Amino acid sequence: MSVAFIWVVSPNSEVSNCFGFLESAREGNRLFDSSRYISRDRSLICHSKFKRGNKKNWKYSSSNADLSYSYSGKKGKSPIVSSLVANPAGEMATSSEQKVYDVVLKQAALVKKQLKNAEDYDVKPDIVLPGTLSLLSEAYDRCGEVCAEYAKTFYLGTLLMTPERRRAIWAIYVWCRRTDELVDGPNASHITPKALDRWESRLEDIFRGRPFDMLDAALSDTVTRFPVDIQPFKDMIEGMRMDLRKSRYKNFDELYLYCYYVAGTVGLMSVPIMGIAPETQATTESVYNAALALGIANQLTNILRDDGEDARRGRVYLPQDELAQAGLSDEDIFAGKVTDKWRSFMKNQIKRARLFFDEAEKGVTELNSASRWPVWASLLLYRQILDEIEANDYNNFTRRAYVSKPKKVLALPVAYAKSLVSPSRTSSLIQA
Repeated sequence: MSVAFIWVVSPNSEVSNCFGFLESAREGNRLFDSSRYISRDRSLICHSKFKRGNKKNWKYSSSNADLSYSYSGKKGKSPIVSSLVANPAGEMATSSEQKVYDVVLKQAALVKKQLKNAEDYDVKPDIVLPGTLSLLSEAYDRCGEVCAEYAKTFYLGTLLMTPERRRAIWAIYVWCRRTDELVDGPNASHITPKALDRWESRLEDIFRGRPFDMLDAALSDTVTRFPVDIQPFKDMIEGMRMDLRKSRYKNFDELYLYCYYVAGTVGLMSVPIMGIAPETQATTESVYNAALALGIANQLTNILRDDGEDARRGRVYLPQDELAQAGLSDEDIFAGKVTDKWRSFMKNQIKRARLFFDEAEKGVTELNSASRWPVWASLLLYRQILDEIEANDYNNFTRRAYVSKPKKVLALPVAYAKSLVSPSRTSSLIQA
């Protein structure tokens, strides 16, 4: 929540101090002030969400009792739910899946360009201003502390990475955490679209090498070391804007775009840092697609797990057209009653989430060997939440599905064993 990694944080601790930008103007080219950085924030889940998207013919249909899937195309390409949809005027409009796929292509191109250029010049040592190195080290250490406190399992996995990679992942984690906290944290009621605009301007400064505070400085350093593009970061902020103005989703295409914005973006941010195994025969695009699939699966799982909690906030993150096909409405969800119609609807939703998990599994093995374990752990643990929803008889209104600590412990060695499997020359991600 990564490629894809999950961040599950506990609802405790102190109030965040990451919202100083709301009260004061940014201060030009100031590097950072170590006194202005995030404290231990309260509850938040920053999901790692991703999606698939290749140009196969992937047909999706749902009804009250069934989901059907079919696709065709060259072997090895990840399917895309649809390429084009008709708008009310009868014109053809790009689907959410295609929009995301276009971003995937851009990110993959950046990685391939870096790999190509790496042979064209010698790497020169960083030019460090007096005192800057120690401040950066302190910034990265603080990011690591936040990750260790709120994402313990994932943090342990990052320790298997090279020092440079794990520091970069920590920096991205903290930025995503702070961004998600804007609309889900203790100050969420004070957040306006203008506040998000200021947060985006601050992001642009980070990418220009003008960080506002200590934690911004860690990310600013990270994006100079890895081929990370600003677009996924901007897209995540767009997801926060969507949360301010939208509480219903007409169909899965709309929901998919939301899932990409709030979580799939993390996969695009993280793949360049996690690294792709040098011996893989899979294409860069296909690895990104698998990462996105894991993120979408994770986000859909979050939505299914939190139906009751979201309903109490007046939100329904389920496709309205599919609810109607199942003979259900928002009122049924607000009533919180488990019926046969609800069970049938939930079975179909869980089936779709598992298909995304299946697609994601194809790409984890293609990652750099030091990065596979935390990704496998996140995949196995989040997939088990779906099992727990079923075990609760689909009652996600009053019972929260969670994976017990013993099950988590048992999953970790399984994930580690899977991480030792090297990329196969017959990978299902290899394009024909």
